[in-house]
Amino acid sequence: MHQFLPEYKHIHMIGIGGSGMFPLAQILHTDGHILTGSDNNEGDTLNKVREMGVTVFLGHREENIQGADLIVYSAAINKANPELVAAAKEGIPTMERATLLGLVTRRYSKTYGVCGTHGKTTTSSLLTQIFLMADKDPAAVIGGKLPYMNNGSGRMGQGELMVCESCEYVDTFLQLSPDVAVILNIDDDHMEYFKTMENLKASFRKFASMAKKGIIYNGDDPETKDAISGLEGPFVSFGLSSENDFYTENITVSNGKYHFDVMKRGEKCFEASLRIPGKHNILNALAAVAAADYEGVSFAVTEQAISAFGGAHRRFEQLGVLHTGAVVADDYAHHPTELAATLSAAKSLDHGRVIAVFQPFTFSRTALLMEDFAKALQIADLVVLSPIMGSREINTYGVTSEQLAEKMPQSIVLPNFDAIADWLAENTKENDLVLTLGCGDIYKAANLALEKYGRFLA
Repeated sequence: MHQFLPEYKHIHMIGIGGSGMFPLAQILHTDGHILTGSDNNEGDTLNKVREMGVTVFLGHREENIQGADLIVYSAAINKANPELVAAAKEGIPTMERATLLGLVTRRYSKTYGVCGTHGKTTTSSLLTQIFLMADKDPAAVIGGKLPYMNNGSGRMGQGELMVCESCEYVDTFLQLSPDVAVILNIDDDHMEYFKTMENLKASFRKFASMAKKGIIYNGDDPETKDAISGLEGPFVSFGLSSENDFYTENITVSNGKYHFDVMKRGEKCFEASLRIPGKHNILNALAAVAAADYEGVSFAVTEQAISAFGGAHRRFEQLGVLHTGAVVADDYAHHPTELAATLSAAKSLDHGRVIAVFQPFTFSRTALLMEDFAKALQIADLVVLSPIMGSREINTYGVTSEQLAEKMPQSIVLPNFDAIADWLAENTKENDLVLTLGCGDIYKAANLALEKYGRFLA
């Protein structure tokens, strides 16, 4: 197959450690490009990038782009970034990450675009694992690391099949070319951009209308059903209700993990055993089952893949045990709906107290959903908050983590990850479950606590 960007030999990626950039770096590297990259924060992903033989610069400076033929940057990168400014001054072409991802999706004739406010990474990861176990050799772009893919999040398949996690943030997914749209749910997120639920649904409707070969959707979600109403399809629905094409019967739970019969239009397909906790993951699994069936994968392979699937990186990922006997896990949940689902799953497990360590992400989301955050976090027994990670925003809202803590009894705000690690060492006990939560870098607090006061799982 031809290269994605044959005219560019050396590609420099600004923010190469980001969850959206790393899979593209893996694909471009496999495709034979010389890569360099820069980022502001050390982390596991940057180490994975270095293992590929890619030169990584810590911090953004003009000289980092020397020798590059193309600069790729994510939507979170400010236009005043010195590397973007230098590229403009030197006449080096630039490309936003979503544009590059769109080019990748157009290379494949069977691109499954997995979208939705919640569950994209888990569903994309499971669907990719199903296709891999079915020997379909898919390309994949996932927002988290998949253990079955050697903890990678991007791969370049040699066939026509691709799984692409498709994010609605600033309408990024409208730059993609889905052949099959998989719509998990629609909830009120990124409202600083969309402003209204109707605008958000209109974007999902446009994404679904771009799908050339089919739409797989959550038939239990009224917002999703409204968004796709009147489109041509063909359609395949999934959900817990028997009115859907794919649904469940005989759900049982054992230690927070679910067993259920997968049904297709009245016929039992197989009995699924789902290792990842939380009832919300039944819907994610059903979406993957429906997509795999749409692609012609046998139910025998799908059943095997679901049983083997241990989740994606940062999705209820157990990390280790503190010297106090408390178990430490980490999850990407950053919206109130996700927090409620994850904490409810945590409470169903065989643990004592559930301690939520949450890093609010963006000032706008924290301000707009303050009451919902407080309600969701109170599912935990104790709540530890870090300062808000503003990311791309300036705090014009005047919002703080202290304001959120005021709405919750049994909560505390700590200034940094060192303080969080020390607090956990002094205040946890045998059989507690500590869950670090958020889409920023709160996982570093979990890692720091285990480095100082515990041990990581082998």
